[in-house]
Amino acid sequence: MLACVFNRQEQGARREVISELERLANTAGYCVVDTLIQNLDSPNPRHYFGAGKLGELKHLVQLFEPDVVITRHNLTPSQRKNLIHELGIEIEDRTQLILEIFEKHAFTREGKYEVELARLRYEMPFFKGKGVELSNPGGGIGTRGPGEKKLELDRRKALQRIAFLKKELEKLGLERKIMRKRRQKAGIPLIALVGYTNAGKSSLLNVLCDAGALVEDKLFSTLDTRIRKSKLPSGREVLFIDTVGFIRELPHQLLESFKSTLEEINFADLLLIVMDASETNEEGKLTVIEETLKKIGAEDVPRLLVLNKVDRCTNERIQMLEKKFPEAVFVSALKGFNLDELKCNIDRIFNLMRKKYILRVPFAEYEAIMKVREKLEILSEKYESDLIEIEYVTDSATNKWLLNRIKGAGKR
Repeated sequence: MLACVFNRQEQGARREVISELERLANTAGYCVVDTLIQNLDSPNPRHYFGAGKLGELKHLVQLFEPDVVITRHNLTPSQRKNLIHELGIEIEDRTQLILEIFEKHAFTREGKYEVELARLRYEMPFFKGKGVELSNPGGGIGTRGPGEKKLELDRRKALQRIAFLKKELEKLGLERKIMRKRRQKAGIPLIALVGYTNAGKSSLLNVLCDAGALVEDKLFSTLDTRIRKSKLPSGREVLFIDTVGFIRELPHQLLESFKSTLEEINFADLLLIVMDASETNEEGKLTVIEETLKKIGAEDVPRLLVLNKVDRCTNERIQMLEKKFPEAVFVSALKGFNLDELKCNIDRIFNLMRKKYILRVPFAEYEAIMKVREKLEILSEKYESDLIEIEYVTDSATNKWLLNRIKGAGKR
């Protein structure tokens, strides 16, 4: 059962917020039996709902006998305690629901650590104010410390676990950094698929790279990043990376815990902003995407808008979107529609990103030039006594590879 509070400014987005919360509940394995809504400037600090709506909620709980009531907003420890006391059933807020989904879909060690860290950060405030129901287990030298309460012990264990998880994620982050440097040295452009959850990013990765990624019609079906290689029509090799989906009001604990994973987006040469063309409120979803990219520092990375799932759209819907987003590419990962056009557009963007460079290379290092000569548009070569001055046009990734490989090279 869902419980939602909306203020005046949110009335226009009410239906979408409820629909999204219901989909989150379904993804977690719940069946929503009813939804109770109240219009308030802010949730009631004591019971989330006001007194009248709380009575209505108690009646609905008695009528439907649900296993859990899910609230749209995060609850304070006192709100949760009071609701449980009044309703006599389990209470779960939106952040708990998302964490539950993440725990089911995290398979790698890094993903599991990130989700556990997010949950512990979320639960820390609930270690306060529980002294009434937590007994003092008693003191004793060499045990838990004289008079140490169970609450204090749990809090201390949580802090120790948080410190451990942070340290382990830092180690994994260093490994990721080493792998990133290897990719950059290889000079292969990186393209990140980002967007709202369930927009079809994994499906798109599969058809572009034959990746074999898990595809389900659920929110946050994939959490762990995947990197796969592919070729564009020009013959240029590129890497595609799939990332965790975005959602409105993404819990800050998740954003903080997944920072190292999302950091890969910052190092991409191009972002494919993938959206579900069949779903409404495209402006609202784009706003969420842009806000999330800004939070992780990736707002300046070049991007291409990709509207997926056009096979679910009417002709009128497609025509409306074409007028609204004339630069977008319309595809269907499921039907394999217009993927060549997408690859050609990616090629075009990389060609526009090509710049002119002048490099002075020792004769002994000229072999490195030969390895990527097909990626260079050579404009001129001037031979000096011990150097070759080469003027060429290429993309930034290839040029970085050259500069990393050629010792003693001078650039202008």
